[in-house]
Amino acid sequence: MSGQRRGFVCGGSWALDRIKLIDHWPVEETLARITGTDQQGGGSAHNFGVDMRKLDPTMPVDAIGVLGTDSDGDFLFDRAADVGIDTTQLHRTGEAATSYTDVMTVADTGKRTFFYHSGSGDLLTPEHFDFTSSTRRILHLGLLGIHQRMDAPWAGDANGWVTVLKRAQAAGLDTNLELVSIESNRVREVCLPCLAHVDTLIVNDHEIGSVASIPTVVDGRADPDRCREAALAVLSEGAMRLVAVHFPEGAICATRDGEVFESSSVAVPVDEIGSTVGAGDAFAAGMLYALHEDWPIRNAMELAHATAAISLRSRTTVGSVEDVDSCLDMAGFTRP
Repeated sequence: MSGQRRGFVCGGSWALDRIKLIDHWPVEETLARITGTDQQGGGSAHNFGVDMRKLDPTMPVDAIGVLGTDSDGDFLFDRAADVGIDTTQLHRTGEAATSYTDVMTVADTGKRTFFYHSGSGDLLTPEHFDFTSSTRRILHLGLLGIHQRMDAPWAGDANGWVTVLKRAQAAGLDTNLELVSIESNRVREVCLPCLAHVDTLIVNDHEIGSVASIPTVVDGRADPDRCREAALAVLSEGAMRLVAVHFPEGAICATRDGEVFESSSVAVPVDEIGSTVGAGDAFAAGMLYALHEDWPIRNAMELAHATAAISLRSRTTVGSVEDVDSCLDMAGFTRP
């Protein structure tokens, strides 16, 4: 690990996930049956931060976000504190309710659809981020496209995300972006100005295709060749040292040095899958943990796949993630 810096800042999206397991996805004006309910913290900053603390309880993790002064905000704040996340910059406001997402998960496929209420997330601005005394190594930031003030121009920058990324890098942190699968043109519009200020980009097949304007999902499945093409195209448009793309069957990682790594996902029996919700965050947490510890990229991808696979056992975002060695053991991998 380089220098004296250690740990992560998880900034941006904190939301309550209201999870509903349904028997099928209905057409409009018909009925689907809810067979189970749960609630859990959600949003990229929450999921990544909790996963990181589960992977390694000694790893410092700081939170930055805006919660309402309501019971949902209390739930998220307490969950962060319970796992040892520093909540000093997890701000509270009475101006809006805490962000929440209704997560509809189809029982037999694990596929999920999200209905998002931005709430307090729309009040987040670059002024909520203070890196002046931070000794952390990596900022994990998201979600672009669903935060009203952050998505808008700020202080001469194309959007508030650019402002935060620039400030983080100036303070000595590496930066990683987390995207969300919204309308493709919107993903590209908000993300492109950020790429000059990003060190790593770890996204899914839909998101990389959106940024690159390349159709990476064909007939409902990721096309690995197109994902590779998109990763290389996005790498050329920014300053990242690597771009990683994950999809259900595997992952591709392209580096500034011209290397391209490909790997398959860890097979998980269908009857052991609770939900795929949070798997992308788990993949990012596993990969960034390994990169933080200066593991080779091939090993980093193994831990990413192992963490994503173990996360599938729960219907919630972070319920089944375990420590690094347990994740690796489950997948048949070892530390480098």
